[in-house]
Amino acid sequence: MPRATSIVRRSAKPKRSSRVEPPEPKKRILVIGGTHFIGRHLVNELLRAGHEVYVLHRRRRHSFGKRVRNLVADRNDAATVRKAVGAIRFDAVYDNVYDWERGTTGAQVEATAQIFDGKVGRYVFMSSVAAYGDGLNHHEGDALAPDDHPNPYARNKAVSERALFRMHQRSGFPIVTLRPPFVYGPGNPFYREAFFWDRFRAERPIILPSEGHRLMQFIYVNDLVELAIKVVELRNAVGHAFNTANPRPLTQHELILELARAAQAKEPEIVSIPRELIRRAGGQAIGENLYFGYYYDVPAITQIITKAQRMLAFKPTDFAVGLRATYRAYLKKRGFPRPDFTFEDELLSRFSVQMHSPRSA
Repeated sequence: MPRATSIVRRSAKPKRSSRVEPPEPKKRILVIGGTHFIGRHLVNELLRAGHEVYVLHRRRRHSFGKRVRNLVADRNDAATVRKAVGAIRFDAVYDNVYDWERGTTGAQVEATAQIFDGKVGRYVFMSSVAAYGDGLNHHEGDALAPDDHPNPYARNKAVSERALFRMHQRSGFPIVTLRPPFVYGPGNPFYREAFFWDRFRAERPIILPSEGHRLMQFIYVNDLVELAIKVVELRNAVGHAFNTANPRPLTQHELILELARAAQAKEPEIVSIPRELIRRAGGQAIGENLYFGYYYDVPAITQIITKAQRMLAFKPTDFAVGLRATYRAYLKKRGFPRPDFTFEDELLSRFSVQMHSPRSA
């Protein structure tokens, strides 16, 4: 029997190709409300990627320089938006602003979106976890707040989303919505993280409403911007809403300890005062007489983020890491007026039940 011979086929060494892959085509992108917090971070990232960027807002100037085109309009007035946009066609539009003084209704959002129907590749609407109205552990398929919800912000976000998804069903309008909870990070215009850091630096007690059990969920502004850009790049994102948050909610008590760790502050003195007594004394979640940061003491609404993790490969920044970066930015630029502790001193003089919390809690 003849001896078998084995033949080893050597793969030919691949030839080096002289072909250069063409760069990804740059996009013409409009950011409605691109001059504050989330919008500013978004514009800067789009510029780094080399895109042609426009911002639409009410002022005749912005601080981005000549690289960013300026369109002047009131986002609540579709006629002025239509006039400002004219015949310009965009690859993507980010509807990224809410008028906190007057509110921005679902009808106003829909009227703006209709200007771009058939003229845009992707329309990204910045919604909110508040669109669910209330409740814990929401998935994207859960019902949104009803049209008569008592909270105007929750109502407006929910009605806006319903209008945009109706447009998608009727005409294929390329909508994507993002539903972040509390957004934190450098440049936050709301007196939130800085509220606590101002008090740590002044070595003041922190007032905790009741036992501090209310849950809060967060997202780092850089993560939100990364997702906003990603949903424009991914074809299968059209027609979807995405919950966007760190997966684990924190209690208000846990939040205080995390903020203290980020600032490397000594163990904070925490004074627990029943929420009802704070409110009776004139405490407010918004406006004057803040006692726990701007809008930080509200009923909990939390979300599940598995859809964003699966479809967008979402990997949130660790909360401690994001807070440390935010604290470094806070030290460089404290953009809030000198804190007034008068109301807190009144509360502390009336209520003396203290709860000292170990740093390891």
